[in-house]
Amino acid sequence: MYADRFASERRFHPASLGAALAINGGLLAAMVLAGSVAIVRYEDPVLNTTAIPLPPVPPKIEPEPQPKPVEKTVQPPPQALPFLEKPVVALPQPDRPVIASDSTLPITPPQPSGVPGGTGTTVPVDPPKPLPVLVGAQPDPRYMDGFQPAYPPVERRADRNGIVTVRVRIGTDGRVLAVEPVRATSDAFLEATRKQALSRWRFRPATRDGVPVESWHVMTVRFEMEG
Repeated sequence: MYADRFASERRFHPASLGAALAINGGLLAAMVLAGSVAIVRYEDPVLNTTAIPLPPVPPKIEPEPQPKPVEKTVQPPPQALPFLEKPVVALPQPDRPVIASDSTLPITPPQPSGVPGGTGTTVPVDPPKPLPVLVGAQPDPRYMDGFQPAYPPVERRADRNGIVTVRVRIGTDGRVLAVEPVRATSDAFLEATRKQALSRWRFRPATRDGVPVESWHVMTVRFEMEG
């Protein structure tokens, strides 16, 4: 008798189960790796843009209104006036004859007395008076040694120079009547000059047509240390 080979009892083999698991795990791992390699992500690049302003829209220019033409008024031509004859007026005749005069002849004005053919009275004309002769005051050369004032002691000890300008009023006798300061280095220099002017200064007085008169004169005095 032959035994049925398909009818034999099926048995569980652990080695077959391990091989099947290993094959399935390898296939699953291959599929996962294949999927991870195939997935590729692309990102769009960032674009840097700059806003460009558009040119402004030009304003609408309206046409200027044109002036209306001025209608010219045509003046009618002037009409000729009718000619009227000048009436003749009869004037009364004088008792004596009238001498006709020519208006184109020059009229000669009456001449003053003293001129041949002239009439009228004689008016004397005075000659112009001469201007007065003025002569200004001048220092008298005979008293020039007394014009320099004494050096102030306080300024001498300070070894200081000075200058004084004064305006003096000169009388008719040549003496100084008043002293007015113009500028001075110090009060000491001014006081020394004032005392000297009132006591020692002499001038030739100013004259008007040879007559002595009072006048003003400006003088400048210098103080300088010797050496």
